[in-house]
Amino acid sequence: MIKAIAIDDEPFALEVIKSLAAKVPFMQVAEYFTDAFKAIDYLAKESVDLIFLDIKMPDISGIELMESLQQKPLVIFTTAYAEHAVTSYELNAIDYLLKPFAFTRFLKACHKANEQLLLKQKAPTVAASIFIKAGYEQIKIIFDDLLYLEGAGNYMSFIMNDGHRIMSRLTITEVVSLLPAELFARVHRSYIVNKLKVDRIERHQLHIGKNVIPVGGAFDGNILSSS
Repeated sequence: MIKAIAIDDEPFALEVIKSLAAKVPFMQVAEYFTDAFKAIDYLAKESVDLIFLDIKMPDISGIELMESLQQKPLVIFTTAYAEHAVTSYELNAIDYLLKPFAFTRFLKACHKANEQLLLKQKAPTVAASIFIKAGYEQIKIIFDDLLYLEGAGNYMSFIMNDGHRIMSRLTITEVVSLLPAELFARVHRSYIVNKLKVDRIERHQLHIGKNVIPVGGAFDGNILSSS
C-alpha cells in the first residue's frame, strides 16, 4: 500500500485527487493540504511514500517545496502549466499530470510510483558507512550524512550534511572503489555525489541543496543511472 499526501492550493483540485485515489486499491492518501507550509510541517513528523504536488502555488512553489525537504518521497507533479514538465523530470519526478486529467492517466502515474517502490524494496542491501583515515584518526562516514566528495590531487574532502569537510589522503580512484555504486556516482574528474541527495540536474551541473557540482562530459550519464 502506497501512503501518500496531496498538496494543492485549490480545494477542488484536491477533491479530484481524493475521488480518483479512492478507486486505486493500492493507494492511501493520508492527508490533503491547501497550505504548503502545513504540509512541510507534516512531512517533518510523518513518513510518506508519495506526494501529489501542485507546482504553481502562492508563497512557495511545488519545486521549491521539494528542494526544501531533507528526505524526499516520490513525487507526482500536478499542474495546469505544461511548461513546467521539463523541470519536473529534472527533479526525478515519477510523473507529471497536466490538469484536468482523467482517471486512466492518474492510474498510470500511480502504477509508475508503485513499480518504483517495489524496485526499492527488492534492491540489495548495501553498506551504510565506511571508516576513513583523517590525520591520525579513523573517522566513521555514514553514507546518509554524506552529500558529495571533492578531490584535489591525492586528497579527498567528504562534505557532510552539517557542512563539515573531512579530508583524507585518498585519490578519487581509491574512493570510488570504497563507495557502493548503488549510492554514489562520479560525475566529474574531481567530484563524486550521493545520488539520493541530488535535487536538480542540468546540462553541465547538478544541485545538492545550495551546492552546485560541475558535471563532466565523460560522466554525465552516471547520475541518471538507477541507484
